[in-house]
Amino acid sequence: MNILFLSTWFPFPPDNGSKIRAHYLLRALAERHQVSLVAFNPDANTDFDVPENVTAYPVRADPFRYVQLPQLVKYLSPLPLVFLRSAEMEEVTKQLPNQALWDAIVAIQAPVARYALRFCIPRVLDVDTALSYQLRQHYEAQTTRLGRWRAWVSWYKAYRYENALFPRFQVCTVVSPTEVASVQAMTGTRSTVAVIPNGVDCTHHRPGLVEVEPNTLVYNGALTYSANYDAMRYFLVDIYSLIKQQIPDVSIRITGSTKGVDLSGLQLDESVNLTGYVEDIRLLVAGSAVCVVPLRQGGGTRLKILEAMALGTSVVATSKGAEGLGVVDGEHLLIADDPAAFAQATVCLLREDALRARLAANARRLVEERYDWAHIGARFVELVENAYHKGHEGHEG
Repeated sequence: MNILFLSTWFPFPPDNGSKIRAHYLLRALAERHQVSLVAFNPDANTDFDVPENVTAYPVRADPFRYVQLPQLVKYLSPLPLVFLRSAEMEEVTKQLPNQALWDAIVAIQAPVARYALRFCIPRVLDVDTALSYQLRQHYEAQTTRLGRWRAWVSWYKAYRYENALFPRFQVCTVVSPTEVASVQAMTGTRSTVAVIPNGVDCTHHRPGLVEVEPNTLVYNGALTYSANYDAMRYFLVDIYSLIKQQIPDVSIRITGSTKGVDLSGLQLDESVNLTGYVEDIRLLVAGSAVCVVPLRQGGGTRLKILEAMALGTSVVATSKGAEGLGVVDGEHLLIADDPAAFAQATVCLLREDALRARLAANARRLVEERYDWAHIGARFVELVENAYHKGHEGHEG
């Protein structure tokens, strides 16, 4: 098959969650098919090697270029700004060679989905996590009348757009079983909705890469993402001091870029290390005693947890942080949802080597069996191939 692969994220290098997902789904398709990759590449990155069977067409534009506009502009816009048309992406897709040879099209996340609609071939959309699903949660969390109204407006615009978009794809994939119902409600019987979870490369991520430093914590999530920022603000203000009362020499590493982040909202001290962007995050995670994931918002399945588990680093998470993963509290990780319980769970893991080792061994076995990209990628390829075969039975463009 010849496949057109449209991506909101340029998957080289695979250095954040969305890029990692796009990278491994692309690789899985390229193992069996010819793939034309068209992806937003706002940094004009040219230092990359594409897999065999892939031809890349980078688009020098940023799909998120409007999200920093004033709130008034966002509310006056008839649809979320991330869904606005990109003239650059539209032009590249129109000028692509050999368009008549494509058998199927894959779109990675909704911002590029609109460019797939002009092709009358089987279409697959990797929704990842629907924006309307995330905004619905934000709306339900509001406690004031004004807050609820503003959140409802944002949710409704996203819902209206996605409700019209998703049914035009034969297959829609999401990262978590908790999100299937909301997408299926929008597609009805016109689309197959399937779970393709996030994963981890269990060959690349393996235990024992470096020696573990005692009393070290890690949060492997960039603060440029609002859910990560909220998680670390909550942790540093409400949880970290409780841990330090029992383990005074504890320290935490927070990985990822801080470009444009207001750090004044975080309670930082000399024991908090903001690493910035690191080329190989595995070494920081593998060298930490405990990975903390105190998330309170966001959607999807948590790559940060899967990476830590694959590397043999034990995890403490909130229920929200572990949402969407097939994990069991006390078997694969520890789950705690209030500051005192979260702090105590972290202290237990820092102090009890045997507990850390048991959880780490169980967690590694889990990711090998259920969350290795090799298995997940094969499932995704099967869905694309099935969409192609069904399309030949009678595709409606």
